[in-house]
Amino acid sequence: MHLIILILSLGTIMFLAYKGYSTIITAPIVALVTLLLTFGFDSHLMANYTLVYMDGFAGFVKNYFPLFLTGAIFAKLMEETGYAHAIAHTIIRWLKPERAILAVVLSGALLTYGGVSLFVVAFVLYPIATLLFKEADIPKRLIPGTIALGAFTFTMTALPGTPEIQNVIPMTYFKTDTFAAPGIGLLASALIFGLGMLYLNNQAARAKKVNEGYGESMEQKTKIPSKTPSIWLALAPIVVIFSANLFFSKFYYPYIDGSYLEKYNTTLDSQSGTWSVIISIVIAIVLILLLNIGKIKNLQSVLDQGVKNSFVPLLNSSAIVGYGSIIKTLPIFASIQTMILNLSPNPIITEALSVNIICGLTASASGGLGITLNALAPTFLQMSEPLGISPELLHRIAALASGGLDTLPHNGAVITTLAIFGLTHKQSYKDIFFTSVIIPITVTALIVILTSFVYR
Repeated sequence: MHLIILILSLGTIMFLAYKGYSTIITAPIVALVTLLLTFGFDSHLMANYTLVYMDGFAGFVKNYFPLFLTGAIFAKLMEETGYAHAIAHTIIRWLKPERAILAVVLSGALLTYGGVSLFVVAFVLYPIATLLFKEADIPKRLIPGTIALGAFTFTMTALPGTPEIQNVIPMTYFKTDTFAAPGIGLLASALIFGLGMLYLNNQAARAKKVNEGYGESMEQKTKIPSKTPSIWLALAPIVVIFSANLFFSKFYYPYIDGSYLEKYNTTLDSQSGTWSVIISIVIAIVLILLLNIGKIKNLQSVLDQGVKNSFVPLLNSSAIVGYGSIIKTLPIFASIQTMILNLSPNPIITEALSVNIICGLTASASGGLGITLNALAPTFLQMSEPLGISPELLHRIAALASGGLDTLPHNGAVITTLAIFGLTHKQSYKDIFFTSVIIPITVTALIVILTSFVYR
């Protein structure tokens, strides 16, 4: 019975998200109904709802509001100063208009591999992607799927050395580093990138055959500056984010004493990654303002708009994280974990299945990965030892598996990206599904089959 309730709950939240209903409204309602059907009218009902749900909701706001806020302001300033326009047209000259999809994918990959948060990437790429796709007359509805390929897939989970949290979490459990199993990581990255590009280019070609263009009616026109800034000036803020993030995360925070954080019940390792990104974006914002003193005549309204642009995506994502917190408390959740573990004696297979499914249930790659490894990593290591499977391979499989079912319709990054571009699930989710669910799962399955033949 509990399994049926869980399936109905997940089906409902995904259906409503696909139909365009805001998760700010639907997530708490569906969470409450799920608790009601599971536990009935007992004394714990409202406690689970107001404490568990709201702890998840508030925890996400606490952790990510600075990233959403600074990211939205940075993106608005990039648009207002014409920097995004300059970058877009330079890329067009280098790659030609028909390669706008490749340009956005590579831009997203560069930013995420540089350590920029997935949520921030969508804000940063908004003005660039809209200009590129408009110039090439490629449907705007393909932009979220294109960003998903560049930011939510191979640079998040597969590419060796990526600083994204999905590649960092396994380090704690397997005592590895971000470059674990580099050969497998590079192979998976190439396959995901190649298959994703084939799919997106095919969709663009189909749209062209039926004369479907960008679709200007979908949004207000992006402001085009009368004078395009220098490309080197336009790239400076992005270079600053990349280099400052690298400096703070690799050369500053690792060498300072973080013992003072004990009174906050946290560690420097768990906070420094976020701090590095926030500081880097703030430095980039200050740089833009200094380079454009007196040029931005309506600075107050620009900043105000940037702040407003951060609110709806933040609340949408927070609502779905709160929903995931409720799902984790259900009795069936632990039963599903146990059932998956018993499916195969091969830890590569059980790890890939458990991570992917738990990430789907929680609608979070990092959340599902953390939950699974916290509970099962010692078991995976124990199962691997007699088979000669290295912790590095377990690390890479776990990271790869986290980037599949996590981006179902109720995923926070999906909802955020669609909200930023003013698109609905009905318009754009199909492409996100293919680039960030179907293709990564297919590649992960191929990697699992390949490695399972070696370690039988």
